[in-house]
Amino acid sequence: MLGIFHVFMWYFLLILYMGQIKGVFGKYEPITYKTGCSLWGIIFIIAGVSIIRAAWHPNQGPVTCALVMNIFCIITAVIAAALTIVELSKFDSVSYRNYGQAKLGREVSRILLSTYPLEFAIALTYSIYGCIGLVIHETV
Repeated sequence: MLGIFHVFMWYFLLILYMGQIKGVFGKYEPITYKTGCSLWGIIFIIAGVSIIRAAWHPNQGPVTCALVMNIFCIITAVIAAALTIVELSKFDSVSYRNYGQAKLGREVSRILLSTYPLEFAIALTYSIYGCIGLVIHETV
């Protein structure tokens, strides 16, 4: 669910920032928008699908795939949180025409920043259980 939320927020930011007018001070294009940080929610969706697959077919292959995807999700969540913190720590001047869009975009970044620790915790929990599942399958 959080992955779908991130993808929808990326779509919202895309529409929001595309409507900017080039003013005297330029447009507001944060680093998270340029890197597509919210679009990385697709990675969380794929990890969720791999977890469901590993639950239905608890062999070594699907469990290993789910473990790798969850480790990748942990890395992605940490990088996304770091980029969002960098974005929120500085605010360059923007044209008065684009100030409302920049302010709303920063609020969306704050909301997304609050979801990254949750993504991290979920992926870490499933990674731990994935490691336990691999150990159990090797001993059986």
